Amino acid sequence: MKKSARALLVVCALSAVFALVGTGQELVRIGCSWPTYIDPAVGSDFSSTSSMINLYDTLVYPNPDGSISPHAAESWQVSPDYLSYTFEIRKGIKFHDGHELTAEDVKFSMDRLLAIGEGNAYLYRGKVAKTEVLDEYRVRFTLEAPFGPFLSALVRLYILDKECVLEHTTAGPYGEFGDYGKEYLTRNDAGSGPYMAKDVKVEEYVLLERFADYWDEISPNAPDQVKFMKSPDPVTVKTLMRRGELEFTDASEPMESYAAMEQMDGVDVAKLYTGGCHYLMLHNGRMPTDDIHFRKALSWLFDYDELVSTIFPGSVQASGPVSRIIAGYQDGLFQYHKDLDKAREELRKSKYYDQLDEIVVVFGVNSDVPAQNKLALLLQADAAKVGVNIELVNMPWATIVDVAADKEKTPNLMYIAVSPSYAEAGAVLESKYHSSSAGTWEQTEWVMNPLVDQLIEDALVTIDRKERFEKYGLIQEIAVAGAFSIFVCEALDMHGYQSAYLNWPQVDNQNPVSGYEFDCRFIEVFPEKRP
Repeated sequence: MKKSARALLVVCALSAVFALVGTGQELVRIGCSWPTYIDPAVGSDFSSTSSMINLYDTLVYPNPDGSISPHAAESWQVSPDYLSYTFEIRKGIKFHDGHELTAEDVKFSMDRLLAIGEGNAYLYRGKVAKTEVLDEYRVRFTLEAPFGPFLSALVRLYILDKECVLEHTTAGPYGEFGDYGKEYLTRNDAGSGPYMAKDVKVEEYVLLERFADYWDEISPNAPDQVKFMKSPDPVTVKTLMRRGELEFTDASEPMESYAAMEQMDGVDVAKLYTGGCHYLMLHNGRMPTDDIHFRKALSWLFDYDELVSTIFPGSVQASGPVSRIIAGYQDGLFQYHKDLDKAREELRKSKYYDQLDEIVVVFGVNSDVPAQNKLALLLQADAAKVGVNIELVNMPWATIVDVAADKEKTPNLMYIAVSPSYAEAGAVLESKYHSSSAGTWEQTEWVMNPLVDQLIEDALVTIDRKERFEKYGLIQEIAVAGAFSIFVCEALDMHGYQSAYLNWPQVDNQNPVSGYEFDCRFIEVFPEKRP
């Protein structure tokens, strides 16, 4: 069967599915990579975070300027030693099953996240000593040591309905809590957010439905339903966009597809600097990329100019692990450029120089992102010119997440974009290079460096903002000097969207915290404007 015929069959099948879940006039469909996890103690990638932001409330809310505002908490107090944070919970917030959100639910959510230890648990593990309920609407966090960005980090503490979760536990490894509701929360939510989980097909989509009793601001024109769906192939995506059967594309389409979408009536392509960076992650614990000179050689081999001019046009080369729009970014860091002679010079210093004919460098290429194959082929060709053999292994995103958890299975190279969990450099540095995050998709480098751990921990306990940022700067210098990763470009996410009948305010007022561009209560749908 020809490619175009296959694409048409996929479009027809998807159209049939869409007809079952809504007319399309009040349904917003968002393409994304897969899998998507809606359990706040499990998910942390972009599609998972985007879903959870709509399903759950947090104590505080991130602003585009990097500050935070009260949200489920209407106020808070901080002790003079910065070890105690007491929050006053807003009264009258309803969970989707009708229970009221209280301090007990906040405590349960933190305790559950730390017990399970997945997702965003690393933000609080080793930092939060205990969580106490003072009364029905007051909760107190006691920290092990001062944590400078603690308030900002709370944008990732999603509040679950304790009663609902405990009603849906099964046997599991968490003692009296069984599985802590993990099986239930694979396909259901226990939140109080502006949307509820209506239907979840684990390998296909998450369908959300607007919550009529949501307590906070929500546009009257916000979609009634939101569907985060696994993106089909690029040909099908273009066809769905042309037919108005997909509202937002994922951010991983080929540049040719975005160019084609810009020519479609009623479709625009939004370009969002999200505060993240693209990294070519170098496995620091696997030969030959365990050798600093080998890593530096690869850094000199990468064609940064080609990438930002043709593969991701409009983006800029990253100067280190932190985007320049994130507070705590260190200016003036050393930048590599493509130079084969310098690559050869570093290879000669490498302990593997005499073994190049025998060594294979494995590059795990995300098969869900067509542009990755182009840059992988470029690097492979240039590496061959200096005697380095790079083997390309295509992997879907789900496989990348799995292999990243095993140090022995993690490839030498993985190209992954990482955005900050909160709007400060410490969020990136901890997820990228602290040992506690090794084995996650955010750190396939397996840095495992006690000194780096100590420096990150010291920076995070520093309350004074200026002093903390100076410490962030030193860590960034060390990461660049050690060639922990290849710092490719600052993340410029591109999404085709139906601008004819959608108002997407986040385009002009971007939030640096990943996922908040799809807080769907602010997206407006005007079905009467459909072409």
